[in-house]
Amino acid sequence: MNAIEIKNLSKSFRGMYAVDHLNMTVPAGSIYGFIGENGSGKSTTMKLICGHLVPDSGQIKLFGKKYTDPGVRVRVGALIENAGCFPGSSVYQNLMMQCINLGIQNADDEISRVLRIVRMEEHAQLKFKKCSLGMKQRIGIAMALLGDPALLILDEPINGLDTDGMRIMREILVDITKNYGCTVLISSHILGELEKIATHYGIIRQGKMIMELSAKEMDSRAQVFTTLKTKDMRGAMEALRAKFADVRYENGMIRVYDVDDTARIVDTLMKNGHVVSEIKKNKIGLEEYYIELMSAKEVK
Repeated sequence: MNAIEIKNLSKSFRGMYAVDHLNMTVPAGSIYGFIGENGSGKSTTMKLICGHLVPDSGQIKLFGKKYTDPGVRVRVGALIENAGCFPGSSVYQNLMMQCINLGIQNADDEISRVLRIVRMEEHAQLKFKKCSLGMKQRIGIAMALLGDPALLILDEPINGLDTDGMRIMREILVDITKNYGCTVLISSHILGELEKIATHYGIIRQGKMIMELSAKEMDSRAQVFTTLKTKDMRGAMEALRAKFADVRYENGMIRVYDVDDTARIVDTLMKNGHVVSEIKKNKIGLEEYYIELMSAKEVK
């Protein structure tokens, strides 16, 4: 079963499409990385799924049911923009107020559960205004996890975090899917971090979904290349271009694309009098793949 199925979804503001006949499929149990430049329609799509906005047309299904179905709405948790907490109240008090809003029974047990998931058990009595940015983001996720949702929607939860904050966030999101059976839809501009946890990707541009693929499909499409350095970079480039089809100078290194045999590359250079001082096999990652896709011609 799919957690989210969207068909021909559209939403316009003042005659301009923010979401333009979008199609989207998020498998249950996945971490779905939702990628796109600013203004591409990511946040609008998430707000439509959450019911914060009303679509002009199209269909949204969550776990096989219409997204407005009361039985399915209670299975959705979301953190869009910010946690919406009271600065002068403690972490515990903010979570308790949300429990009351949601009508959650055994609120103390539920608060303990979500604080444990987001690694915040020791900070329950800390005032929200004294929390770091990373802590505030984790509190927002704790708020979204109240009631044990089956689908968690997160809009840019790792932006602005330091290295340790991003590591903790990665661990939490993987834990949520593996140990609690929750599907995660997450948007982020930090593609290197997203690549470490996502199982599926959706790439949106100008309100249209231009590509959906799994992490395995992404890996199979990624170009292999070899980076290297020599003393005479210009001469080495000429020698390699006479032998291999795709040789480029990028980021201070020579790159030879779609050649898996580094021995052939080294042999070619040695026969032409060039000694390799540094060589490494690589694969194009999500960020480079995305940049190449975005630099393609305009979506029709």
